[in-house]
Amino acid sequence: MALLFYHIFLGAYFIGVRLFSWKSKKAQLWLAGRRNLLPKLQKWKNTLDPNDKVIWMHCASLGEFEQGRPILENIKNQYPNYKILLTFFSPSGYEVRKNYAGADAIFYLPLDGKFTSAKFIEIVKPSLVIWVKYEYWYYYLTVLKQKNIPVVLVSAIFRESQPFFKWYGKFWKKILLSFKQIFVQDENSVLLLNNIGFDSNIEIAGDTRFDRVIDIAEKKEPINEKLIQFCENNFVIVAGSTWEEDEETLVHYARTHAHIKFIIAPHEIDAERLKDIKKIFKNAIYFSDFVNNDTTAQVIIIDNIGMLAILYQLADITYIGGGFNDTGIHNVLEAAVFGKPVIFGPIYEKFSEAISLIEKGGAFSVANALELESLLDKFISDEKMLKNAAYQSIKYVYANKGATNKIVQYLQANRLLTN
Repeated sequence: MALLFYHIFLGAYFIGVRLFSWKSKKAQLWLAGRRNLLPKLQKWKNTLDPNDKVIWMHCASLGEFEQGRPILENIKNQYPNYKILLTFFSPSGYEVRKNYAGADAIFYLPLDGKFTSAKFIEIVKPSLVIWVKYEYWYYYLTVLKQKNIPVVLVSAIFRESQPFFKWYGKFWKKILLSFKQIFVQDENSVLLLNNIGFDSNIEIAGDTRFDRVIDIAEKKEPINEKLIQFCENNFVIVAGSTWEEDEETLVHYARTHAHIKFIIAPHEIDAERLKDIKKIFKNAIYFSDFVNNDTTAQVIIIDNIGMLAILYQLADITYIGGGFNDTGIHNVLEAAVFGKPVIFGPIYEKFSEAISLIEKGGAFSVANALELESLLDKFISDEKMLKNAAYQSIKYVYANKGATNKIVQYLQANRLLTN
């Protein structure tokens, strides 16, 4: 019965994507990226030597890729003879990272299905599969287990609300049995899995995103000189991955504090979204139109993808978007690693790093524009408060590094990686 419902879900998902494709660019990309995918995959595999070993890493989207990336790059550095296949389910990940140089091939993952998954795995013939955080596709994982191909789940986090822990969770528990090893982020995940019979193959490694953001910070990638000049001798707020609700929360403060500089990097950068943002913020300019010594602009809107992670270091205070909608907040660690106070909206309970940062005093949640105004005024007037929050942020990030090494050491110790 559970498998029947799973098939209904897959069918409904596909139909839904097709129905929305007439008005959704993401749905169009999702469909286009899967056309003739298996023949393209076979063509890539044919270019390899028959003795080449393939490691397949799957990520749902961009955030999961950032979690898997430190592991992938560590493996590639130590074992350059392995071929790396990287797959994404969402266009948000694939379209941004389709040219990522650290993988030998990058594809969308076809929608799960009995025959599709078997054919995909038959073509790839992976020696090792690394699944990042979630997306529990029944047929893919079942076929891998049947073929005795080791699958390792990394940076996983489990909650009591998930189906594994419900009375109807037998089907989902069977999926978890496909993993040779499950690396989780926290103790609560271990306890939940223990309660349904998992113990010998569970280990707390932490979240590999800590390693990723530390790597970004320590590489000290150069910042655009124009932005440095824009920020010089000014109090600066960098707002990253913002949605409409975030911008509505920020705009009042911008209008009433013209001496404060803002850099806003929206989550979506299609033309209409950018126009809407520019319309509500006075004295705003797109980054692509910004020139040196432009002292009239108060707000710069980042109209490209890829800059955000290094922009946070320009800030006195950071704001992370997503906390006013059901998806929840985006990556707070990208800002915290630079020793910056972090502010976000009220929906953050699914993100353990946000909860921990609030407990440590490095992050703060606001429910509306008035609360944001009050908090920002306190930070601006109280340098000690500002410095303490900054210190707590960076301290928290560095205290939690090391997940990547734990995972790679396990792969080596269990001879899942060999030269």
